Amino acid sequence: MVAKGFTVDLDKPLAFQVGHLGEAYDEWVHQPIVTKEGPRFFQSDFSEFLTLTVWWAVPVIWLPVVAWCISMSVSMGCSLPEVVSLIALGILAWTFIEYCLHRFLFHMKTKSYWGNTAHYLIHGYHHKHPMDRLRLVFPPALTAITCFPLWNLAKLLATPSAAPALFGGGLFGYVMYDVTHYYVHHANPTVAVTKNLKKSHLNHHFRIQDKGFGVTSSLWDKVFGTLPTTKALKREQQH
Repeated sequence: MVAKGFTVDLDKPLAFQVGHLGEAYDEWVHQPIVTKEGPRFFQSDFSEFLTLTVWWAVPVIWLPVVAWCISMSVSMGCSLPEVVSLIALGILAWTFIEYCLHRFLFHMKTKSYWGNTAHYLIHGYHHKHPMDRLRLVFPPALTAITCFPLWNLAKLLATPSAAPALFGGGLFGYVMYDVTHYYVHHANPTVAVTKNLKKSHLNHHFRIQDKGFGVTSSLWDKVFGTLPTTKALKREQQH
């Protein structure tokens, strides 16, 4: 794998190699290698371990937190209709966060050594090795860190009794996102809705990588004009 005179050795840890690609990094990282076994990131076994997460860890760890948050709002006097509305609002908010993260952070353009390295560790590796089973969901430690500002945002936007259910709804939306993301990569859907989700996401990986940023929903792609058109898909197929 040669780019601008630098050779990326796929048999060695990649994390601190990819930065050397400079401006050629973006082209390199969007040329996927389709294997179920992913590359090694770090020389350190402990650092490497922190990058690996089985998909079922997401619901096992975070659904109890969702239930606890909802129970807090109930114990503070929120009625059932209020709790349901707050959960729905939280899920909707997550779909927007999901879209923004994917479009503006995960697909940022970089060319510096540390910019390329950071992007690869955040999301670039997923486009390079899209079928890596152990790097398809967020590591729990990263999710926990992300929860702190989102919890504070929920407290800022809602009353003390409503904030936990609102946050719980958003966290439930995240769980649905990560489980759905794993599903569309590795399952064979039989229902129209999930078939369409899989088709849309694989189009994002293998045909038009600057469109189709929603994973659990195409709502915000439609709102912001980033839903790939049939004409554009056909044009990419011809290329």
